[in-house]
Amino acid sequence: MTHTSPKHVHPLDGRVAVVTGASGGIGAATARRLSADGASVALLGRREDRLKTLADELGRTTSETVLPLAVDLTDAAAVTGAALAVAGELGPVDLVVANAGAMLGAPFEQAARDEWDRMIDINLRGLLNTSRAFTDDLLAAAARGGPADLVHVGSVAGHVLYPGWAVYSATKAAVAHLTRNLRAELGPRGVRVKNVEPGVTSTELGADMQDTGMRDSLARMRAGLRPLAAGDIADAIAFAVAAPAHVNVAELVVVPVEQG
Repeated sequence: MTHTSPKHVHPLDGRVAVVTGASGGIGAATARRLSADGASVALLGRREDRLKTLADELGRTTSETVLPLAVDLTDAAAVTGAALAVAGELGPVDLVVANAGAMLGAPFEQAARDEWDRMIDINLRGLLNTSRAFTDDLLAAAARGGPADLVHVGSVAGHVLYPGWAVYSATKAAVAHLTRNLRAELGPRGVRVKNVEPGVTSTELGADMQDTGMRDSLARMRAGLRPLAAGDIADAIAFAVAAPAHVNVAELVVVPVEQG
């Protein structure tokens, strides 16, 4: 008879994870997967009702702690406060998934500047605030022998050309190069910094953009092939963070087969 070790069943046993943008889409799916793999999980996002609903759901399937925290990720002080709350409730964090983002498209000459500001604030400033708030914990986890993971959720738009998505793509290109530089800075100290870049994925991302033509274009893009599901990206993240501590899956592009 073959016996499966508990570590194989729950590869993240004992780990403490933070997931931003956890109120829906890839963030919620990632929180579910990390929890199923044995981690305690802090759920960060803006929509408190959704975070509490997800926490209740996960609480019925895990003996580990699930902590919902409503926070504005663009507010550095608020994110620092959330990090202290997570440490107080769950202990030192060793796994951070900075997933929160906004995807708002429009022809460049017609785009609403407030949408540009929102993408820059969430996709860059929010990600920077998240990464900074938990870096000390990650370095401490690495000093204890690891693993320690900082996962940025980018997009293939950071290196693929999409007319009408110039500013969104620019923010994701910035995420990609930020990740590379942090990998060079934190990697020698034991922190695995990685960028996971989804292709066309079926989520609510983009549903709130002002330009109706771009909303229709996005819907056609998703309908024109079999898009990824949020759970597909969660599986990719789970694979990357469950690797042996000395292995970093540094850049992971995940696309529908038909996207090429």
